[in-house]
Amino acid sequence: MNKIFKLTIIILANLIGFISISSQPVYAAEFPTHTIEMVIPYAAGGSADVLGRVIADEMGKVLGQSVIVSLKPGAGGNIGAEYIAKIARPDGYSFLFASVSLATSPSLTKLNFDPKKDLQAIAGVGSIPSLMLVSSQSPYKTLPEFIAAVKSNQVQASFGSSGNNTGSHLVGELIKSISGIEMTHVPYKGSGAVYPDLIAGRITTLIDVMGSSLPQVQGGNVRAIAITSPQRSKLLPDVPTISEQGYPGFEFGTWFGFFAPVDVPAPIAKKLEQAVLQALKSPAVKERLIAVGATPLPGPGVEFDKWFQADIARWAKLVKEGRLKQLD
Repeated sequence: MNKIFKLTIIILANLIGFISISSQPVYAAEFPTHTIEMVIPYAAGGSADVLGRVIADEMGKVLGQSVIVSLKPGAGGNIGAEYIAKIARPDGYSFLFASVSLATSPSLTKLNFDPKKDLQAIAGVGSIPSLMLVSSQSPYKTLPEFIAAVKSNQVQASFGSSGNNTGSHLVGELIKSISGIEMTHVPYKGSGAVYPDLIAGRITTLIDVMGSSLPQVQGGNVRAIAITSPQRSKLLPDVPTISEQGYPGFEFGTWFGFFAPVDVPAPIAKKLEQAVLQALKSPAVKERLIAVGATPLPGPGVEFDKWFQADIARWAKLVKEGRLKQLD
């Protein structure tokens, strides 16, 4: 009797395994059959939101299903990232549009997930430089002037950011580190909320990604005194780099890329990757990336993953060297 029972169990286990394996290609072939969720872990109206929506529209055309944007801001992008890593079903219907904080967080803060183990890279998009801004009424027209004023105590400097562990926060900390100045960090809920205080002079500076800062500069509300890219931007050729203003080698970009839960089946992940790569070729996405001064990242998932892992290591080195301090 026991032998018959054991044999039955073995047959059932093998049958279940066969059904599971054989159904995966069919499921992948049908994907997607309904709406897909693109999680953006940052505030509404920011660069991630604006760029992500353009890409979502184009991905929807490729996949034949709507790709809707779901904003899950908080904790410097980690709330939305944790949702994809730990809560979302690994079926390809929820994926993450992440930024630089996904690479910095493992070294700077405590996480309930591991980006390297719980997520898989789908595709890279691009990296956007930031502008160091002051009010148009500010006396500072160059970075050396700004730093000299802070060092001589002419101003008790503060810098606003989109929140802890966001790009605008981290680049501010890097500038403090390389220049030896002190600035008080004031986190906001998105960079858009900083501008009224910056324009009025209640905040001394903001280092904001070019996608959202360029219109403010062009509108005359603020003045750009430096750009974080290694070369000057064609969009603002008169704004010098931080590197050429006394800090050679300085470079910072707010990058964007796509990730999915690690257990999403490879055929489905490949479909998402192909949809992103096709979207990046569309005129709408190309125009948006050009408009914000973006430079491309490695696109395909395998290449983007290598780039992502190297970026994690780069930030870990900065923390180990003492150029950045842990947030917790």
